[in-house]
Amino acid sequence: MPDPITLALFQNRLDYIARQMGWVMIRTARSPIFNQAHDFSCFVADESGNLVSQADGIPIHTGGGGFAVRAVLEAFGGDISEGDVFVLNDPYVAGGNHLPDWVIARPVFYESDLVAFTCNRAHQSDIGGGAAGTYNSSATEIWHEGLRLPPLRLIEQGSTREDLWQLLILNSRMPHFMDGDLRAMCGSTEIGRELVVETMEQYGLEAGLQCFSGVLDHGDALLREAIAELPDGVYEGESGFDDDCFEEVDLKIVVKITIEGDETTVDFTGTDDQIRGFKNSSLANTYSSIYSAISTFFDTSIPRNEGTFRSVSVIAPEGSLVNARPPAPMTMCTLFPAQHIVHAVWQALGKADPDNACAGWGMCAFPLSSAAGYDGRMATTYHWGGSPGGGAVSGRDGFPQVSAMSAFGALIIPNAEMSEQLFPVQVECQELRCDGAGAGTYRGGPGVRYVVDVLLPSEFSFRGEGLRVPRAYGTNGGTDGTINTLRLSPVDGSDFDAPTYGIRNVGPTRIELVSGGGGGWGDPLDRSPELVLRDVSDEIVSVEAAREIYGVVIDAASACVDVTETEARRQSLRASRVTAPAA
Repeated sequence: MPDPITLALFQNRLDYIARQMGWVMIRTARSPIFNQAHDFSCFVADESGNLVSQADGIPIHTGGGGFAVRAVLEAFGGDISEGDVFVLNDPYVAGGNHLPDWVIARPVFYESDLVAFTCNRAHQSDIGGGAAGTYNSSATEIWHEGLRLPPLRLIEQGSTREDLWQLLILNSRMPHFMDGDLRAMCGSTEIGRELVVETMEQYGLEAGLQCFSGVLDHGDALLREAIAELPDGVYEGESGFDDDCFEEVDLKIVVKITIEGDETTVDFTGTDDQIRGFKNSSLANTYSSIYSAISTFFDTSIPRNEGTFRSVSVIAPEGSLVNARPPAPMTMCTLFPAQHIVHAVWQALGKADPDNACAGWGMCAFPLSSAAGYDGRMATTYHWGGSPGGGAVSGRDGFPQVSAMSAFGALIIPNAEMSEQLFPVQVECQELRCDGAGAGTYRGGPGVRYVVDVLLPSEFSFRGEGLRVPRAYGTNGGTDGTINTLRLSPVDGSDFDAPTYGIRNVGPTRIELVSGGGGGWGDPLDRSPELVLRDVSDEIVSVEAAREIYGVVIDAASACVDVTETEARRQSLRASRVTAPAA
């Protein structure tokens, strides 16, 4: 077995390869969802399909990457040659998470032996289906969501299968993006292949294969050490939905985490059954969500490869929200089910180790608008400018206006000016909101007030989570973040009641979205008065909230903290807690 220093260097080399693939993708992809927002991820797997590096991109993409590679191996067995490239996306037969995320998997050979796969999972701009832009929020079965791909050989021994390529392009409303993006994906995995071969030449076949195995064992050992430090027991968490995309209904995702020594069982028994709307989770997505929750809860120095999670057993009942049976739709699985799974796991782990508990993040409620742009080509605007805030942890406030939680900050919110150049929109306002974040010793990240004019008649895909019930829970005495609010005002003056979910055709209109903030961590009365003053100066916390929630009195004349009044106010608030009647 290689020594620890060699394994560390080898892991860093694999991570470098994944990041290099990502740089190639950004610089060569055609659609803004890739070259601006980075809604793709590159990863490396060993010859058996075990994920060995996911250093680039979005955790929800890469955590289940091994499922996709193993689907290729199962489908093609020994019929894999140098120069082959595979494409897949289906969550039921191809290890996919949801249909828009296509995986390009390229086998890597060294000295005639299959040693690895270099892969790119990327969210395509459009894959057909019942709505432009991949999010058909009216879907009730997976065929409504777009083209389903089992593992397919896209390139055979270096020769592109042009008939298959044209089939893929033909089934997109945005072929001008699809063609270039597929080429960029293939190119990025070719760069990865070259770098893996270069690495094998440096180490040699036998030592290189030992290092592939060794980094998995090393990740396993480190997570076991972290788990063993937690007290044995059963810890529970819960999150869920307040609708099934069509009507209001209370739906729960519940988890029991059992810790025994250095092993963990994550059990979703009791989770509600799958629904007719597109908020079901595929099995690969559920595993990826669990891995993301665990990775972010424990020390970030622990590698994020598939060996790391050998000590984690998962029970996901078939037919439930976290392991849906076909033909359940599931395009939203990487956002909302993923976030609820992470929240539930975080809550459970936080009971085992309260000091490391993570507060909940705000939910996304921004719609998509699709229209034939000024050049006549279809384009979809992701209104990421209306993204929510992140949750706080011990020692750090939550991130302000961060995109979907499952990306953990890796999804880039494009500049407003860039959006105005690329899409028929004009951004009127994009500012951090006041009093939207959960209060705490460390407060949640604030959401935003986002106002944008959509200048052309458009098809809107509404997917509004967190509009009724706050999901950004506080922890250790912190308060919850706020809900989202969404309003559309058509230019023609007509009334428009924006649905929570659904597809609607709307004329030129103004979107006004106020996004929710993240939950707080710790008692707000323990927050530094100087930090509260800074928040007031930044218009993230109002003078009134500073006094009523944080107990910090700001002197209006000097714009400074009144130390004497603040001490008295905090004593009064603490005393009122003691004397308050039980609920």
